[in-house]
Amino acid sequence: MSIARGWDRTAEDAVRMGADTMQVFSRNPRGSGFRDPKETEAEQFQRIRKEHGLGSLLAHAPYTMNLASAQEKVYEFACTVIREDLARMDALGMEYMVFHPGSHTGIGAEAGIRNIIAGLDQAVTGREKTMVLLETMSGKGTEIGACFEELKAVRDGVSHPERIGVCLDTCHVYSAGYDIVGDLDGVLEEFDRVIGLSALKAVHLNDSLTPFASRKDRHAAVGEGSIGLEALLRVLEHPALKDLPFYTETPLDDRGHGEEIHMLKEHLRNRSES
Repeated sequence: MSIARGWDRTAEDAVRMGADTMQVFSRNPRGSGFRDPKETEAEQFQRIRKEHGLGSLLAHAPYTMNLASAQEKVYEFACTVIREDLARMDALGMEYMVFHPGSHTGIGAEAGIRNIIAGLDQAVTGREKTMVLLETMSGKGTEIGACFEELKAVRDGVSHPERIGVCLDTCHVYSAGYDIVGDLDGVLEEFDRVIGLSALKAVHLNDSLTPFASRKDRHAAVGEGSIGLEALLRVLEHPALKDLPFYTETPLDDRGHGEEIHMLKEHLRNRSES
């Protein structure tokens, strides 16, 4: 969901869909513009959230920022975005802010990771309440974050690793070659070994339009892709994940998202009763 609707309307839309929490964009997802909510909007947003018990809120940084880039203008823009948006989201009381780590575009993963670390260090003071989350990626092109080791390298290198967590995207990890359909336990055990499950703070629950290990980022509605409904229900129910906030990023309109949420809740309810 986009904050272009207005923060108060966004919260109302989430409640209307039957959602328990929501994700918003910290600014235009495909550009650079942003609009801070008016004071009355922010107050109404927080009132709706409290009245309806919305859980941990996630802000998504724009897709246009590339914190791994070696191009000066691109990198400066990314540094400005992560610094400004983290400060704004922290002031608005968002629990998490997630971003795509970036693409090294030819300079190599190690150099790209060094850029990400430096970019995070100029933005994260360690005093923020909002935690920054690195998103697991599919590995298309020169993307960083398709393997758990790269995310670990970023966290290990920053000055405030305690303020950096991970958001696991089911479509992305499946496309990157982590078999969450046939071996979910094994994937989570590997995550725990490499990074530590305590760093996992949120899940993007998306099906995949492309096959396993395709290295492509193409989301499908839950149950309509190559991951499938049964495997995604197992993700929702897994003891290591079930208490985390889940966010869908599926290609549906508001009505479709509401139906998807209702469907998932019904399946989980029926499974718990059987």
